[in-house]
Amino acid sequence: MEDVLETYALPYDPEIPLICMDEQPIQLLDHSRPPQPMKAGQVLREDYEYVRKGSCSLFLFTEPLAGWRHVQASERRTKSDWALQIQELLEVHYPEAKRIRLVMDNLNTHTISSLYETFAPEQALALAKRLEIHYTPKHGSWLNIAEIELSVLTIQCLNRRISSIEELQGEVSAWETERNQIQKSVDWQFTTEQARGKLKHLYPEI
Repeated sequence: MEDVLETYALPYDPEIPLICMDEQPIQLLDHSRPPQPMKAGQVLREDYEYVRKGSCSLFLFTEPLAGWRHVQASERRTKSDWALQIQELLEVHYPEAKRIRLVMDNLNTHTISSLYETFAPEQALALAKRLEIHYTPKHGSWLNIAEIELSVLTIQCLNRRISSIEELQGEVSAWETERNQIQKSVDWQFTTEQARGKLKHLYPEI
């Protein structure tokens, strides 16, 4: 926990940006009957029954100090899917960064071995050398700022039925563009000192 909090307290460094990432499963749903459009004095009406259209996952990356985020819909959430997202992060979004401080949970796909299972050893090593990974502790996903961004995304964008991954990508991309334009960010206030005072039960007794 303190490792993540100390990482958040570091000053902004464009050569070594702080990036938080998280994933979220999404259930794709369609209407069983066409909803009735809104009329004057009448809200949209839709049947409570729905049709399941499968599922997918969202990968979200955010740089809190820059007010930037990127969201990508994926059919799966395998090791290779994560590795490909990391490749895009490093080579497309941050090609000039010396390395990236990456905060994420310790899901079994979030490992350097995923890079080696996906890419040739030389490419996997090159990507791995540009990562400085900081894992949130078990049951401590609330420490991940990307989880806050996913919560905002869910409230603002995903509170309705979306029936296909293409439609989902269009919705999250529009949300991403608008939020990036205003450089909306998360003002993290919780510090190591506060953790030591308020979360004593999480520390080992000596």
